[in-house]
Amino acid sequence: MARSHQPGESNFRSILPEQIDWKPFPAFPPSARLAIVVGDPLQPGPYLIRVKVPDGVKLMPHRHPEDRLYTVISGVFYIGLGDTFDEDKLIAHPPGSVVVLPGDTPHFHWAKSGEYVTQVTAIGPLGLEYLDAHDDPRTKGASTTKASS
Repeated sequence: MARSHQPGESNFRSILPEQIDWKPFPAFPPSARLAIVVGDPLQPGPYLIRVKVPDGVKLMPHRHPEDRLYTVISGVFYIGLGDTFDEDKLIAHPPGSVVVLPGDTPHFHWAKSGEYVTQVTAIGPLGLEYLDAHDDPRTKGASTTKASS
């Protein structure tokens, strides 16, 4: 019995770094970027995305409904757990690290020591909910850039 494939993924292919299409993502601060690598994160099913966050940018406390696996591609990925941004809770993850984040876990990120790129593998649809609506770039009048102090 033949196995079915996820939509659009039945043929062998490779994706080279120069083919990655970085775009703004409405739920991120304006300078951060997201690239859809495999799948469609807005639909049910597996997806793989990359997230690029420039030096000094913070993603304030938020949660995702889906379980996620983060692989650090470059830079140092600082992530902390909790409902409130707390620099003392940040843990540094160098390139090659894998972070397992269960769905609905409140967390935050900071590009504390320079730009980082993470690869996120999950089963969609992708969701992102900020714990404080004022931190959400999609909210009109919100503060969208969280630079380091």
